[in-house]
Amino acid sequence: MSALCRACFWLGQESGPRCPACASPRLLVHAELASLSIAHLDCDAFYASVEKRDRPELRDRPVIVGGGRRGVVTTACYIARLSGVKSAMPMFKARALCPEAVVLSPDFTKYRAESRRILNRLRTLTPLIQPLSLDEAWMDLSGTQRLHGAAPAQTLARLQAEIERDIGLGVSIGLAPNKFLAKIASDLDKPRGFAVIGAAESEAFLAQRPVSILPGVGAAFARTLEAAGLATVGDLARADTRRLADRFGAHGLRLAGLAKGRDERPVDPHQARKSISAETTFNENLTDFGELEDELWPLCERITRHARAEGKAARVVTLKLRTAAFRIVTRRRTLAMPSQTAKTVFATAREMLKAEAGGGAYRLIGVAMSDFVDGADGSSDFFAAAEGRALDGEKAMDALRARFGAGVVVSARSLTPRPERPRR
Repeated sequence: MSALCRACFWLGQESGPRCPACASPRLLVHAELASLSIAHLDCDAFYASVEKRDRPELRDRPVIVGGGRRGVVTTACYIARLSGVKSAMPMFKARALCPEAVVLSPDFTKYRAESRRILNRLRTLTPLIQPLSLDEAWMDLSGTQRLHGAAPAQTLARLQAEIERDIGLGVSIGLAPNKFLAKIASDLDKPRGFAVIGAAESEAFLAQRPVSILPGVGAAFARTLEAAGLATVGDLARADTRRLADRFGAHGLRLAGLAKGRDERPVDPHQARKSISAETTFNENLTDFGELEDELWPLCERITRHARAEGKAARVVTLKLRTAAFRIVTRRRTLAMPSQTAKTVFATAREMLKAEAGGGAYRLIGVAMSDFVDGADGSSDFFAAAEGRALDGEKAMDALRARFGAGVVVSARSLTPRPERPRR
């Protein structure tokens, strides 16, 4: 059995309960430890941890990052989680479970900056980095042992310690033979954990777990699988592959492979982001079209700013509404030509909103861009003249905000006075 000391990074054969080099008990022991190279890094309670780092007085207090009275929890620190608070939980429920919590509004500008700092550390180790979100990424360290003078497990343990020391944030790492198992492993020993799942043990490890642990299996599909007698991953692994293919097509065959611990997906640093979205939950239900329109505009500004920063233009705009009865309504429209401007995205989403909002009450509105192409194509005749002028203006505002701060310039649309809302 191989052993790794997480204190001094010694790697060798297990010889006792303590590291033979430094006598630390922080030993990670696994038969495949020295041969694995696919990792998943996940920041621990990322947004809340950033806030605690920047506000030391909150270190020992429960912290919830999230929306207003009717919003949802974005992230909860581990102290708040002891009270049952979870991500995506309605704020009223989180406050009831943990009334002593400090509730903070999210600061995504700060979180994106910290995410870039961490990703830059990862890129010094390998070019094969595939971010999933601001706070997690896959890494492939195959072939890096000669470069770093250490096995991938040692390199990752050093990385984990350096992020905590230099950036002040804790991360958890999962090491495995593929992306699927690495992502599961990173969640096994949180916070500040380091867990390993090897190929030899993977099928037995997964067997008793619910099918919902598999990527691509949401709540509705999980119920479909359970109704077919496939409630656990082990049930899928034992199922006849022909039956799975007949019932669920290629997706069924893929799930059968995952259930056996197999995942052929490479760590792909060039994998395109599928969508950019933003949404907001209102403190009070809104019925007035003008008020909904006012809430929609800043969301369009936010997502198109991100698209321009990533050099992307979208072919598709999606509007999302949640009714007072919690029913989700989505409407999707393909643009005549790809866009990365708030002007076009807002105009498209506004048309869908006008067709949908006929006096009903809504508690949430959201907008998304998807089906991306290279935004650099907009410098030619790809965009119409009006779109080109809008793009030039919005890029100019991006430059001013980057240099002088987010509040230095605002669009005229943002200054539209809002009517006084009735209070309940």
